[in-house]
Amino acid sequence: MRRDLCDGVGIARLLNATLVLPKFEVAAYWNESSGFADVFDVDYFVRRMSGFVKVVKKLPKEVASKEPFRVDCSKRKGHFDYIESVLPSLLEHHYISITPAVSQRRDRYPLYAKAAFCQACYSALRLTEVLEKKASELLKAIPRPFVSLHLRFEPDMVAYSQCQYPNLSIASIKAIEAARGDRRPWTGESALVWRNRGKCPLTPKETAFILRSLSIPADTNIYLAAGDGLMEIEGLTSSYTNVFTKSDLLSSEDFSSMHGNTKAALDYFISINSEAYVATYFGNMDKMVAAMRAFKRLHKTLLLDRRAFAEFTSQGLYGRELMVALWEAHKDDFALGRGYALPDCFCEFRL
Repeated sequence: MRRDLCDGVGIARLLNATLVLPKFEVAAYWNESSGFADVFDVDYFVRRMSGFVKVVKKLPKEVASKEPFRVDCSKRKGHFDYIESVLPSLLEHHYISITPAVSQRRDRYPLYAKAAFCQACYSALRLTEVLEKKASELLKAIPRPFVSLHLRFEPDMVAYSQCQYPNLSIASIKAIEAARGDRRPWTGESALVWRNRGKCPLTPKETAFILRSLSIPADTNIYLAAGDGLMEIEGLTSSYTNVFTKSDLLSSEDFSSMHGNTKAALDYFISINSEAYVATYFGNMDKMVAAMRAFKRLHKTLLLDRRAFAEFTSQGLYGRELMVALWEAHKDDFALGRGYALPDCFCEFRL
């Protein structure tokens, strides 16, 4: 959500538009609809964006009763020009709702739009006072030092990937099938090609195997940054016993009262303040966590290589031989750490 919000700010500045406080899209696996104000400090955001983009908390009366004209750019590929493609709709309808393009060339933004984008990403978003207090309490409760592990193996995630996994529990198989909808899994040679392209999320067991290949000790403290419904967690905890979750460390009252977005915000806060961060999929949250960690000069950030794991196992490697190959695939990033920052924000602006 944070990455899309930053994109939206950059686009609003690019189009010289006023930004209405955004609404979060409801994800199927969260099953909730918390708003911007439930997660972020609204007044702080408006104040910090002053001079970059005009932000209003609610719509003016003349358009408040209207439905926005929806512009979905999420499927657009390659170089996508918002001024050419979206500005006409904004000028015609005056009020639009936009889903940003997945692949954008922000390096082609003019400096004023880049500046707004960077300000939003690094300087304008902070948690509400209540949520930040809970996040700080959660951080203090985790034994240090610790690794924050963002593990993605929820039913919806697996269903969306269109991958098949052998040897899952009956409960996991049923959960995945219930989430598939019309997204049927690849089969035969197509399934192997898909997996070897790195399209399949790592299971907890595969994740644990890679961590062992990197000689990460079995008694390492691991904070599990993950959504509700994570499957096959025993594959991780059978190798790493010091695994902590939000539900372990928060009171049952606090945990049950939280929405998916607020839980994700806690994971983000913990992950940008951990001694090390490991991502198994590198989605939007991982990109923003890695960028903020680089901004804070926390460079122990590692993306596990799904593609290398798939290729090595399809070649028949296993056991010690597979461990050596995985170490070779990860050793440079493991030794140096990776900072997936937004380079323009560091090179061109003082944040």
